[in-house]
Amino acid sequence: MSLSDDAESKECPMATVEITKENIKEEVDGSAISILDFWAPWCAPCKAFGPTFEAVSENHPDVLFGKINTQEQEQLGAHFNIRSIPTLMIIREGLMLYSEPGALAEKDLEALVAEIKALDMAELHAEAARLKAAQG
Repeated sequence: MSLSDDAESKECPMATVEITKENIKEEVDGSAISILDFWAPWCAPCKAFGPTFEAVSENHPDVLFGKINTQEQEQLGAHFNIRSIPTLMIIREGLMLYSEPGALAEKDLEALVAEIKALDMAELHAEAARLKAAQG
């Protein structure tokens, strides 16, 4: 490997990031959009969904694609009330916009990412503020 190859590899971040209780705040707060895959090594549907998650992540370098191993990160699974895996969760600008168990096909995950990117976040933040005020 030449020095230029090494420099190029530093410019291209890893497509997916392992999320732990130690780095979740930094990673999610540092990204406008975070897509989190809650999984476990013993879970066959999780293993089947992994390559799809990785493939879609490579198409969206502006989005954090994080993988949370619920077997190793039990506290995160409990914090996010994960009851079934795989579970996909999407957070944009501090708002949880999606949280559903089950694996998606690549075209469906691509469509979901496009939908999340197209949302009017000013409107969603205003609605979240109205709901918070109504709750007291």
